[in-house]
Amino acid sequence: MSPDAYYLELGAGRVRATGATVGPWDPRLQHGSPPVALLARTIERSLPRDDARIARLTCDFLGPVPVGELALAASVERAGARIERSRARLLVGERAVLEASAWRIAVGPGRSPAVPLHGAVPRLPGPQAPQRFIDVAPFGYGESLEWRFAEGSFSETGPAAVWTRPRLPLFAGEPLSPLCRLLLMVDSANGISAELAPARYVFVPVELTVSVARHPRTEWVGMRARTSLEPDGIGLTHAELYDEEGPLGFAVQTLFVGPR
Repeated sequence: MSPDAYYLELGAGRVRATGATVGPWDPRLQHGSPPVALLARTIERSLPRDDARIARLTCDFLGPVPVGELALAASVERAGARIERSRARLLVGERAVLEASAWRIAVGPGRSPAVPLHGAVPRLPGPQAPQRFIDVAPFGYGESLEWRFAEGSFSETGPAAVWTRPRLPLFAGEPLSPLCRLLLMVDSANGISAELAPARYVFVPVELTVSVARHPRTEWVGMRARTSLEPDGIGLTHAELYDEEGPLGFAVQTLFVGPR
């Protein structure tokens, strides 16, 4: 039976990951996007503020995130009426495997003139046949989103632009927040823009930084991503983020790269 959500709520700040979180390389490990979205949801719900919006989220991957039971913790690191820094952690036992640091900025209509982000947003294509990495078996996370490529594809290397929408909520019966809908896609930037064959090389993100001027306002969200590699094994992925109304921010990943 296919899961109906990425996570199950266990109570007391604990959750269990379902098969929808499984990444492409090990059925025991999660893809990075669902736990990143989970930590953003933890900040949004544990430390609610109607007058402020997350403008930057930086996530540090401290170790593999297993498909299993996890604990969540959130705290305000730097309180402020106008600017606030919050932190959320994902733990396996007593060990943190993922940390997120969020800057929330108080918002108010008419505070400043609008100067929108510039950049061309690719056209949202019509329905496409399911696409998968060459030589990589189907995996839960990959099947949990609908992918529509405007440029490139999973089956070729190089820069790409894609639109996505999740098929599942983080938790059954709970609507996805606009930010979480975006974050469920973003850690895939290095995958869609891979410059090396995934079956021959690993390119593992050690962190993810997402900066957004606004949160998505439409069902579909997308990114145009490009990866650069140095011959000594460090890579950078840069992604322009957008929804159907236009550009909304950027994401950067720092990668460890090496032969598989």
